[in-house]
Amino acid sequence: MFGKKKTKAFDIPYDEKTQRAVVKCSICTGEQVAGFKNIGSGKFTEVCLIRDEKDLQDFLDAYGLGSAAKEY
Repeated sequence: MFGKKKTKAFDIPYDEKTQRAVVKCSICTGEQVAGFKNIGSGKFTEVCLIRDEKDLQDFLDAYGLGSAAKEY
């Protein structure tokens, strides 16, 4: 009832002037999450979970990106 608001994948807006595309990777579990990092504040906004190359390519295609930086 009062849970976290769920958004559809790729509904989060992207502003290339203030954000950059990032794939956060866990060194312990190998989990990868794609999203956007605010350049000024460093706040990360999660967009989708990356399970395979197709998920990553779908993320890049949805926002018209060529690549995304990886952070560990």
